[in-house]
Amino acid sequence: MSDWNDKIIEEFRANGGQVGGQFAGAPLLLLHTVGARSGQTRVSPVMYQKVDGGYAVFGSKGGAPTNPDWYHNLLAHPRVQAEIGTDLVELVARVAEGDERERIWSEQKDAYPGFAEYERKTSRQIPVVVLEPAS
Repeated sequence: MSDWNDKIIEEFRANGGQVGGQFAGAPLLLLHTVGARSGQTRVSPVMYQKVDGGYAVFGSKGGAPTNPDWYHNLLAHPRVQAEIGTDLVELVARVAEGDERERIWSEQKDAYPGFAEYERKTSRQIPVVVLEPAS
């Protein structure tokens, strides 16, 4: 997985935030988190959805039975950075719940049906995380 992510990160940075392949045309950002146990900076390419006041990202992990590592990292350290296009922005992460989560998640599945497939593949609730500007 690391090599796959590294190639996407490299392509993203070389092309001002644009990538090809399965993510061509999709809104993609590079999420910088601090490792929950290691304390080291980690970078993960993730699809996002613009929401009021920020961005939503989704802990789908392709429908795997466990949440992605970046999700655990931001629970431990909610102050994050994201590369969006050529900008690096400071954000604070919070987990969306209830009606907010359902609204954002439904929009994501409608726009990108692969997310509905990820949901079918797993018994866990896929986390929806809202990233808002840090103050």
